Amino acid sequence: MNWFANSLLAWFDVHGRKDLPWQTDINPYGVWVSEIMLQQTQVATVIQYYQRFMQRFPDVSSLADADIDEVLHLWTGLGYYARGRNLHKAAQRIVSQHNGHLPEDQHQLESLPGIGPSTAGAIRAIAMQQRGVILDGNVKRVLARFHAIDGHYSVAAVSNMLWQRADEHTPTRRVADYTQAIMDLGATLCVRSRPDCDTCPLKKRCQALKEQRVSELPTKKTATPKPTRQARFFVLRLPEGSVLLEQRPQQGIWGGLWNPPERSAETSVETFLDSQGVTDSDVTQVQYKEGFRHTFSHFHLDIEPIYIDLNKAPSMMVQESTQRWVPLARLTENEETIGLSAAALKLLNG
Repeated sequence: MNWFANSLLAWFDVHGRKDLPWQTDINPYGVWVSEIMLQQTQVATVIQYYQRFMQRFPDVSSLADADIDEVLHLWTGLGYYARGRNLHKAAQRIVSQHNGHLPEDQHQLESLPGIGPSTAGAIRAIAMQQRGVILDGNVKRVLARFHAIDGHYSVAAVSNMLWQRADEHTPTRRVADYTQAIMDLGATLCVRSRPDCDTCPLKKRCQALKEQRVSELPTKKTATPKPTRQARFFVLRLPEGSVLLEQRPQQGIWGGLWNPPERSAETSVETFLDSQGVTDSDVTQVQYKEGFRHTFSHFHLDIEPIYIDLNKAPSMMVQESTQRWVPLARLTENEETIGLSAAALKLLNG
């Protein structure tokens, strides 16, 4: 075992995290769910979502049999909803093609929706006692600093170099502990800003520390301005407290989630109400509230909320497959098992 792995494991034995919910009863399913949730999300945020998700879906079969709306409901607020949709799809494939067991082969794992090389490596290393190599965001940061690797991860040559280094350092013994250790190091000491180099077990040979370049590495991606889009969201409310929601298409932004109806910024109140079969006599109040911005990975969405109170449901029947009246109380009390976007939650609480 090389110096890097030995030093990391010695630190982990004393300082590593060993009591996280997915570490108490280690199994491939639980590790898989936790690794997907931890993609682009911090541990502190994931814990409660993981516990609630596992209580409802304790095994791959229960997840495969679930309605996607319930899966997304339990994902509401966690963000990056494609992860939840891919978990559901992968569970169904595991049941139908792998007899309900996650495959142990790296390539078979990677063939499942939402599982890339690093996630597959983590599942194999932590839950299957196999040598699996990982390269998540925390590990990239540790390796980029330790080896003073210049260039952003999105550059193929940089990514290949990081994978090479990750493979070189991954031991054949105690691979599960090593995998957890290097993730813990990146999450607790070798963090993005103000890393704690003084207590780092790798400081003696860290090239970035030696060159006084810790703050420069890893290389930041050149920022490009995000485009901005505008949209109007119409929140229709009935006297008994129900609101009209629409389900987004399964593909694309907020896929499969439920929102108050979204229309283009040019859509007038009159045009929207007419499309829903609402007459002037049905309307008791129209309120234009302060807009807000919701940022996606590739663009900003400026949202203009318009709240419309009706004295009765419109005569036009809603499209049950894509629209429904939902009691607001059931949404706020977490009784309605549908997935809501973060923007929808903000609109409904407004």
